[in-house]
Amino acid sequence: MAVFFISDTHFGDHRVLNLYPRPFASVAAMDAEMIARWNAAIAEGDEVWHLGDFARTLPGAAEILPRLNGRKHLVLGNNDPLPQPEGWDSIASYAELRVDGVDLVLCHYPFRRWKGMDRGSVNLHGHSHGRLKPLPRQFDVGVDVRDFRPVTLAELLPPQQQRRRRYA
Repeated sequence: MAVFFISDTHFGDHRVLNLYPRPFASVAAMDAEMIARWNAAIAEGDEVWHLGDFARTLPGAAEILPRLNGRKHLVLGNNDPLPQPEGWDSIASYAELRVDGVDLVLCHYPFRRWKGMDRGSVNLHGHSHGRLKPLPRQFDVGVDVRDFRPVTLAELLPPQQQRRRRYA
């Protein structure tokens, strides 16, 4: 089982095609391509943490969620309707977990300070669509900066932090 992270898919949301330079001719093309990239990366036993702004509407979320591979967790964003459809393993506004020996702080919004920041923890977030300069050990996992697909922690961490993690 692998653990993946993604944010700001905005499934079914025509507004993102006007606000951000996404390479899709239509919302249907965007949704289809992101579903294909998700399922190419994620096996059924994998875990996916979606850090907010999954889909614009409840019917849209309910239609797309079962088409995506993996065990899915949602960290709510500012565009996620409530209630959410069945199919999420968990739904929260904030989460902390440990992956490959690294403490993670997950939120839709980027932090300037986060729990364990001075002890090597990592902040994963969305919301900024690649428009915010990150702090050290802070990563935007939004699709606009991650090739419209979920990514692993190993893909995010610089090699020197990965080496430190292995020998810590």
